[in-house]
Amino acid sequence: MKLTNLQIPFILIFASFIFSPAGYSQNPASKISKLSEEVTKLRTQGQTGLQTFLKSHIHNLTSPPEPQIKTALDQLCQQRDCYASKLYWYTDLEQAKTAAKISGKPILSLRLLGRLDTDLSCANSRFFRVALYPNAEISQELRDKFILHWQTVRPVPKITIDFGDGRKLERTITGNSIHYILDSSGRPIDAIPGLYGPKAFLKQLQQGEVIAKILSNQNGEKYNLLLQQYHLRRLDQIQNQWRTDLSKLGIQSPPRLVESPNNSTSPPSARLASSLAVSKAVVERPILNSMQAETSDNSSEILDKETWDKLARLYQNDAKLDKNSITLIQDKKLPNPTDKNNLSRVIRNFETVMALDTVRNEYMLHRQIHQWFLAENQTSNVNQLNEKVYAELFLTPSSDPWLGLVNNDTYSAIDNGGIVGKN
Repeated sequence: MKLTNLQIPFILIFASFIFSPAGYSQNPASKISKLSEEVTKLRTQGQTGLQTFLKSHIHNLTSPPEPQIKTALDQLCQQRDCYASKLYWYTDLEQAKTAAKISGKPILSLRLLGRLDTDLSCANSRFFRVALYPNAEISQELRDKFILHWQTVRPVPKITIDFGDGRKLERTITGNSIHYILDSSGRPIDAIPGLYGPKAFLKQLQQGEVIAKILSNQNGEKYNLLLQQYHLRRLDQIQNQWRTDLSKLGIQSPPRLVESPNNSTSPPSARLASSLAVSKAVVERPILNSMQAETSDNSSEILDKETWDKLARLYQNDAKLDKNSITLIQDKKLPNPTDKNNLSRVIRNFETVMALDTVRNEYMLHRQIHQWFLAENQTSNVNQLNEKVYAELFLTPSSDPWLGLVNNDTYSAIDNGGIVGKN
């Protein structure tokens, strides 16, 4: 067959692409190896290294990117689904503190069950990766104003339900997450407990960044005084907003926001701990209901469920997902992909429970954290504060190895109560 003058250049270009190191026929193992070497080198350069990687692979950053690029990005960022957030996370607090001192930025330190770079971390941290970190405004705020760090509190409990016909359902159970705002020395300035809607979370970040900047040139008594004044103002704002919100609902004599006592000597149940975070409770409730009997755990609630729901509707706009988050949800392939209304329902339901989490976390948990700072109650050291948060707010104390999932008063008819391993 005789080739025309038009065909010859095309064939040469095509052959050059196929046999080029950058061509798609490049050995997959070799490509993975080169990506791994690149990640190892760029990881030491922090956010700058991440930007270098993004620029050099800009044509491969589809949504979602090919598996090798996605895996390399997750390793470089130390965050699952980094292609959506483009955020660099430190996993060593000392390195984060060094970066904070050089940059003059505060640290946002996430504490979670499991690891941020794996699919099955605790439920709230997964929601952060979908609703918060990819959000365009939040992602920009975090890159520009903070040094990011995460640390595992303990492994996250995982449950696999095997249906016996090749189908399996994998879930995590219990556990909560919190973001600490730290100065460059690692001292706590504030904490954002649990899941907030995107706009509400962004507001928390902005308020924390402002006080961090004010405190950056202060030490000693002046530092402590300014920090206490900040928490007093925030506490007053919460109290005033509480009265305003309930007044909008026609409640003229709102119940007082008081610190919930935790006088029990026995570990809290997993059901009670799960109820503190509505978004993850929706996921975990079916499994917990099959494991633990119904109790009167919620007797300390200051509002009934109907009133909480009405209160949450006042903040529905704060919980709206942006297009980046919605794209990531689509990338993760929901069940029933042929149901065109499924995505809309999932987003609407998620935003509803996220709004409820927002008001409950702010009025019940964040308020108590402000009170602890005012009383200087174990708030000067982030590890001590975190122990207190998990024990008294999240009701998953480190002293309970079973996270409230084991009830010694209930008979299961299984040898050793079904416990395997260390007891």
